[in-house]
Amino acid sequence: MTALTRPLPLRDEVFLLGHDGDTGHTHIHRQALALGLAGAVLIDLFLAGRVALGPNDPARPAGDPHLYLHPRPKRPVGDLIADTAIASIRHAVTPPPLRGWLRGFSIDLYDRTRAALVTVGILHHQQRRRLAGLVRTDIYLPSHTRWQIIPRARLCALAQGREPPDNHTAALAGLVAVLGLSDHLYLDDDTATLPARLRNVADQHYQPVRAILAAVDASVGDVATAAYR
Repeated sequence: MTALTRPLPLRDEVFLLGHDGDTGHTHIHRQALALGLAGAVLIDLFLAGRVALGPNDPARPAGDPHLYLHPRPKRPVGDLIADTAIASIRHAVTPPPLRGWLRGFSIDLYDRTRAALVTVGILHHQQRRRLAGLVRTDIYLPSHTRWQIIPRARLCALAQGREPPDNHTAALAGLVAVLGLSDHLYLDDDTATLPARLRNVADQHYQPVRAILAAVDASVGDVATAAYR
């Protein structure tokens, strides 16, 4: 894969696909999107060999659903958000549980991801005025359409079976499915079956990636349930 086509980190692609490119509005609840960003950070770290998932007690069976995060002894990634995630796992008193870590790390992750994208020029900050100029609204739009077109094109090819999925795109497909973003991305004419097809691709992934996707799905469900209480 050339430098020109190298994917952005998963969290950046999830952030960009989670917004309308014309208005800057989020497609889904901001807290749910933040949980997806945290899951994306963790998947990237797993795929890079920086973290492992497993039981807290080695004596527990391999199929134990209570997974915890364990750092791998490797050098920093060189990405501030990713290295902060590694540090939060490495310096925890005990290995953090997967769902607990997702909730904790997601708290300000939306703002940090947006700020990083502005810093590197992928997002552009604008102010728009409403109500005869009395109210100013901050919006953040992609600096170029390619930032959303490229990951969307990879997902479209995957959804239509035109290309075998790589690990990165398969994980992105799973995140798009569990976050409920597929309806907003116009990936395929058969929108009724699209989420299931994307999730099916993700289900062929490594077991830890499937576990992270399941934890994101459950955490997003908790957010939706809390909103109706």
